[in-house]
Parts: sequence; structure tokens; C-alpha cells
Amino acid sequence: MTDDTDEQRPVGADPVTAAELSVPADEPQYDCAYCDRVFARERHRDLHRGQAHPDRVGESAAAAYRGAVESERESLVRYRYVALGALVVLYFGFLVAFAVVGV
Repeated sequence: MTDDTDEQRPVGADPVTAAELSVPADEPQYDCAYCDRVFARERHRDLHRGQAHPDRVGESAAAAYRGAVESERESLVRYRYVALGALVVLYFGFLVAFAVVGV
């Protein structure tokens, strides 16, 4: 069974539910100036505007998008290092455990 709202979306638009668009009332909201999307974080709004509306944003919004992309890149690099470290620790932990137990 398909949702009728998905058929009304433009081609290439990412599927968004009402729950994803809702921001708690006591939290700051960051609205997209070009569509009706609402974001809980300014960085997420900047990323959205740069990806969904690249031809409509001004120079300041383009600079904010580049900053948000760089911030995302740094976060992903850190995440990858932490995940790799966790896997290495887990691998050697099992290696030592099996060496001690001698299964």
C-alpha cells in the first residue's frame, strides 16, 4: 500500500514525514526561506538549502553551506576513527580472550 503524499512530491525529493519536520515548541526553529521545511539545528538548515536550493541561495547562505559541509566532514572523519578504534579493541579483546580460555 502506498502513501498518497509520496505521489505528490517532486521527482528527486527526499521523503519527509510530519514527525521529521516537527520541532518542539520550546526549541529554536530554523526555517528554510525557500520551502516550508523546519529544522532544529541551523547547520541542518544550511545543509538543506545548499543541497535542495543551490541556484537560489545567496553568497552568505552558500558560505554557510560550505561551513556546514566542512563541519559534517570533520564529524564523519572522527566517527570513522572512533569506529575503527572500537573494532580494533573488540578484535584484540576476543583474540586475548580466546588465547586465555584456549577454546
